[in-house]
Amino acid sequence: MAGGDLTCPPPNTVHSQIYCHGELLHQVQMARLYRDDKQFVDMPLSSAPDQVLQDFHELAAAHEHCIPPQQLQAFFQEHFQAAGQELLSWTPEDWKDSPRSLQKISDPKLRAWAGQLHQLWKKLGKKVSTEVLSHPEQFSLIYSAHPFIVPGGRFVEFYYWDSYWVMEGLLLSEMPQTVEGMLQSFLDLVRHYGHVPNGARVYYLQRSQPPLLTLMMDRYVTHTNDTAFLRDNIETLALELDFWMENRTISVSSGGQSYVLNHYAVPYGGPRPEAYSKDFELADTLPEEDRVALWAELKAGAESGWDFSSRWLVGGPNSTSLSSIRTSKFVPVDLNAFLCQAEVLMSNFYTRLGNDIQATKYRNLQQQHLAAMRAILWDEEKGAWFDYDLENGKKNLEFYPSNLTPLWSGCFSDPDAVDKALKYLEDSQILTYQYGIPTSLQKTGQQWDFPNAWAPLQDLVIRGLAKSPSPRAREVAFQLAQNWIRTNFEVYSQKSAMFEKYDISNGGQPGGGGEYEVQEGFGWTNGVVLMLLDRYSDRLTSGTQTAFLEPHCLTVALLLSLLPQ
Repeated sequence: MAGGDLTCPPPNTVHSQIYCHGELLHQVQMARLYRDDKQFVDMPLSSAPDQVLQDFHELAAAHEHCIPPQQLQAFFQEHFQAAGQELLSWTPEDWKDSPRSLQKISDPKLRAWAGQLHQLWKKLGKKVSTEVLSHPEQFSLIYSAHPFIVPGGRFVEFYYWDSYWVMEGLLLSEMPQTVEGMLQSFLDLVRHYGHVPNGARVYYLQRSQPPLLTLMMDRYVTHTNDTAFLRDNIETLALELDFWMENRTISVSSGGQSYVLNHYAVPYGGPRPEAYSKDFELADTLPEEDRVALWAELKAGAESGWDFSSRWLVGGPNSTSLSSIRTSKFVPVDLNAFLCQAEVLMSNFYTRLGNDIQATKYRNLQQQHLAAMRAILWDEEKGAWFDYDLENGKKNLEFYPSNLTPLWSGCFSDPDAVDKALKYLEDSQILTYQYGIPTSLQKTGQQWDFPNAWAPLQDLVIRGLAKSPSPRAREVAFQLAQNWIRTNFEVYSQKSAMFEKYDISNGGQPGGGGEYEVQEGFGWTNGVVLMLLDRYSDRLTSGTQTAFLEPHCLTVALLLSLLPQ
């Protein structure tokens, strides 16, 4: 397995030879003893890892490295414990009935629903057993001293970018103490590893996720005015941004000038441990010399948060096959908009703390990012930003909600950008979808493609338009919010559950596609719903879903919305 020893740093520890790479991981995942590859790598050891490995090597040698499934199963039952027992249920100490933000929701059904979503934080609360602190080498879970809210379903540990929308919801639920604990966990990870991993598992350590830590801090400090917490942790925030600027940059030339932008890139081969059998079998379809590169691109796709999407397949030999994935060959709009925003926030933080030198440094970095995004990613004719294909030297002009992330992050300088983006949405026919904004217009069977719609992507577009001074853009933002709220509410009414994604092709339904069944919970979905119910508390209704207004009707809708109620 070329490149397999690089799957999970540190590569030569006994611990990583069980959960990250090596013969034991290969045998169990390829034998498909468990329905989901993630189940095995989440299972704690019953004894010390060197003893488990020694026993395994003896068993493998006795069977010439081809252990019969029955004996393999017996080995794992003896040497491993059931997944999940190292995570204990936890009711947040700052949870309380009836937060103020819920009381102002006009529609009684939506108000009652918001109350049920508020209850879900208790169901999604977890804390790590002290056993993980005492014997970290027996667990794939990374110890956290602070309890946290998880996404839900198979995602029983905390994840990086999910947690931003979870925190937004928690602040509306008046739970800043829980948010502070989660923030502290992320900051501890940066101090220990130099970056925030994809999630709280050793097998996620080599990759990150969309960098929203600085924004999390901004939301917390804005809510609590806790300047002391900011001062104590500002250098750790800077360290995380350094990770992205030192390990995830690429130089792009245009008009005789060179610009530095960011991309997702994971410089390690080997299958993802939590999806090992799928990655290994996918690599079998390629020549041996291409397999390590494929595994690295799959990990970069996981780092993007969009695992997986046609967004990372276009321009490859087969734009519908995952074997064509080329994530690192794109300069993504959203990643650069997130980092550009983080630089603005860092400048503001340092100003607040009285450090003008650092404030100026980050303001200059933000200006450079802004200029680079305008030169390389902005398309004046289309009126939007687009991912840049480094190998083919052109923009990917397909629709993705991420194309409008700079509106959400405030990283643009053209005052007409919102009006241009609105026209782009109209021209792309996006405003004709009744149940939510699609993730793409490509149907590939991947989960970050049509017909799925995801809560964070709704937020990127809705808040990007809602922050505009244009009444027309704000009205479209409201209509998009109304569509998404009704989809979530109707599915909840039918199934008494919130989902990680929704299928918007045939009425609102739980989503599908990708590598696993749709999951219930669900952290970021709940967070975005609470945000929209807060923003439009007096306007949103739970009534019957109606078709989205065609662009020529928007003017009439706008006039009606301005009339006294």
